[in-house]
Amino acid sequence: MFGNLLKTEVLHSAINYLSRREHSADELFEKLRAKDFLVVDIELVIEHLKEKNYQSDQRYAECIMRNRVKKGYGWQYIKHTLLQKGVCESIINQENKNQQIDWYLQAELAYNKRFGGIKINNKKDKAKRIRFMQSRGFSREHIFILISND
Repeated sequence: MFGNLLKTEVLHSAINYLSRREHSADELFEKLRAKDFLVVDIELVIEHLKEKNYQSDQRYAECIMRNRVKKGYGWQYIKHTLLQKGVCESIINQENKNQQIDWYLQAELAYNKRFGGIKINNKKDKAKRIRFMQSRGFSREHIFILISND
């Protein structure tokens, strides 16, 4: 009886987190672990949530990717973020294929939003632009094409 009560409490906490936004399984595990629930109970609850499709790493990856693209981030940044949150690399790559994002166009939009129309003055300015684009997670080839066009 007492064990079921604990599992119910874990389940309520997990559903409470998921009702606010999507979470990866690892992220949800860490949040529940921080509440000092038993690891066994947490694992059972997360497995139950996956079976009921309340928690999905694929759905989480889709949300994060859509959100980060909207904010002007590149593929490498998004991939790194999802890997840090415990999403499997195969899910990340599949979601990248599903969304069919033109990463060069995203790089161009981010570059123009930040530096739009301002010519590169010197090497220091060029290096600053390259660092900015790299910190946003865009590939070197896309960055250098944009820089050479400017």
